[in-house]
Amino acid sequence: MELEALVRRVRGEFLEMPGLSLTFAQATRLWGLERELCERVVDALVGAAFLRRTSSGAITRADA
Repeated sequence: MELEALVRRVRGEFLEMPGLSLTFAQATRLWGLERELCERVVDALVGAAFLRRTSSGAITRADA
């Protein structure tokens, strides 16, 4: 699957589930992605200020 399509999919899941917070391991399992590809998707959404990483390492919406 193309990176942009994955970014849209992950963004959509965070929009559909307010309050969603995942560890990186949970994210790779939920989306069925290899670690490197998952990093790229998360990094793209962090760079777009849509997601953020908490001090404990969880991935959550930036506006949460």
